[in-house]
Formats: sequence, structure tokens, C-alpha cells
Amino acid sequence: MKVLIRELKKWSAPATVLLSLYIPPGRPIPDVLNLLRQEASIAQNIKLKRTRDAVTSAIQSAIDRLTQINKVPDNGLVLFCGENFDTNEFKCFMFSPPEKVPIFFYRTDKSFHTEFLEDMIEESDVYGLIIVERDYATIGILKGTRIQVLEEFEGFVPGKHMMGGQSQRRIDRIIEEMYANFLKEVGEKVNAFFIPFVENKKMKGILIGGPGYAKKDFYEGDYMDYRLKKLVLQPLFDVPDQGDAGLKELVMKAQDLLKNQKYIQVENLLEEIKYHLAKDDGLVIYGISDIRKALQMGAIDSLVVYDEPGSELEKLAQEAENYGAKVYVIGDELPDGEWVKKTFGGAIGKLRYKIY
Repeated sequence: MKVLIRELKKWSAPATVLLSLYIPPGRPIPDVLNLLRQEASIAQNIKLKRTRDAVTSAIQSAIDRLTQINKVPDNGLVLFCGENFDTNEFKCFMFSPPEKVPIFFYRTDKSFHTEFLEDMIEESDVYGLIIVERDYATIGILKGTRIQVLEEFEGFVPGKHMMGGQSQRRIDRIIEEMYANFLKEVGEKVNAFFIPFVENKKMKGILIGGPGYAKKDFYEGDYMDYRLKKLVLQPLFDVPDQGDAGLKELVMKAQDLLKNQKYIQVENLLEEIKYHLAKDDGLVIYGISDIRKALQMGAIDSLVVYDEPGSELEKLAQEAENYGAKVYVIGDELPDGEWVKKTFGGAIGKLRYKIY
């Protein structure tokens, strides 16, 4: 699906001639055909001959394909038909997607509308990440193999003064009020970033960390929306750093809670690969040709492939999936992404057994 979307996004036209059609399950095929025939009739009024011919061809191709089926599949149907004006190539794709088509959508435009498909392949499980200390915070998310910093910001909360007497108590109250206001600001930003994920039912859990007591104050105080507070995973974690490094440390410290999460799985796999490389026990494979031979033998258990659209690596990832290997496609968002790319040509795998 990712490969198809990349292909479709390359197509463009100077006029609205590329047809996108999404048909949800339960929609009668005759109703859709009637609509397309009406659109074909309207298209005859287009003045420019090439545009008129291109629109007509796209609609007719969609009609030809839909007349060959009796019923919309359980997940619905998607059609993309049109001419690439740059290459004069004409294609028409029709398929049932991996998830149910949510709406009926028809449009001819200067590009294909792939946004509904992109929603389907987007990683559904999201984990919220919060690192908070007395006057500094980082908010981020973990999604698939990507950790993303959403915001990193600093407050101004002075340290305690030693003046004594009533002045000391007054200053302490002011400092504590500034501290509470900073935690309130953190909570407001967390709510703004995370609540949309909760409403879309994509927020799986929230991790909170930090170097001191502020993380506990933040969690126990009334700073987060109640829906978010229910998603906080325990325990709270001691994390000394902020920013991207801090978020990565937070995730790795919580790996027992995230065993089925892709970031943890690929990090653990790469650590296992490094272990086998150090032992030189013949259980690691790299090099595209050698990997292909091992795949044909059924010898590869897991494969890490650097994300490089349109390359041999992309083809290799598809082949590996067809052979039943566990495939992890990674980019520079992982600390070892550059290592896999530069040291091993973009692909490295763990074998089930020695083959040499």
C-alpha cells in the first residue's frame, strides 16, 4: 500500500483529469455506475479536446472495471484512473483496501486523492511522551518506529531563597505559585497535543518522566485532562535529559510496558544483530544479493531495511514480506538508521540458522 501511494503521488496533470473514487461497503454498484455515466455526459462539455478526452477515458475505465463486479467487497473499493501528462502513460487501479472505506468520495483533480488511504496505513497506536522538571518540559509522541518532539520549552521558576522570617515565607509562596503555573502550562500544552489522538482512539498510553519530583507533582496534580490521566502508564520514570535524547531514554526505560511496540521491537532486534556480529556466529546476513538467496531458502527470520523509496531496498522489503520474514522499515529517526544504511548498504537481517 505504501508503494502504491508513493506511485500515485508522483502523478500530476495541468487540468482536473485524474479520477479518484472511494466506495464504502454496502453501496450498490448500479448507483455508482449511474453517477459515473452522468459525469461522462457532463465531461463532453469540456472545451479543450485533450482535457475532455483524458477525463472521458478515466471515467470510462472506471465504468469498465465496475461493470465486472456484482458487489462492493466488505472493506469497500478504491479506484484511481487517469493519464500522466508528463509521460503520456495511462493507468487505472481498482482494489479493496486493508481497512473499510469510511465515505463515498468521487473527484477528478490535478492529482490523485490518496489521503484516505494514508490514514489507513498510518500507525494507529500512539504513545504520548512527557518529560517534566521544575522549569523545563518536553512533549512528544511515539508512533511506529518514530519518536517526534512536539514541543520543548522552558519556564522561569527561581530556586529557593534563604532570607528568613515573613519575607522568606512570602517569597516561597511566590516561587511555588510560579512552579504551579509552569505545571499548568505543561498540562495545557499536553491537552492540546494529546486530546485529538484520544478522540480519534489512537492514544494507547502516556509515559511521564523527569529528573526529580516535578513528574510526580505533575501527575498527581489537576493539570491534565481526566481522559489523559487515565492513560498514564506506571511507574513514572527517572529521566535526566530533555529533548529528543530524553524522549528516547524514556521509551527505552519503559520497554517492558511497550513490548509489542515497533520502536522497541526494532531496537531490540538491532541489539541482537550487534550481539551476533560481535560473536561472528554466522547468524547475521547483509548485502542485497546474499539476502535474496537467504530469503529463497526460507532462512531469514527478521530483516531491517532502510526506507529509500523507489530503490532496490524497497523491492527487497516487499520480497521479504512475501517470503514471510518479519520486516522493519526504518529511517534516520532511529539512532541506528544511518548505521544500517552506511555500513550494510541499507539492509541487515537475522537468520534462523547458519547457511554458510
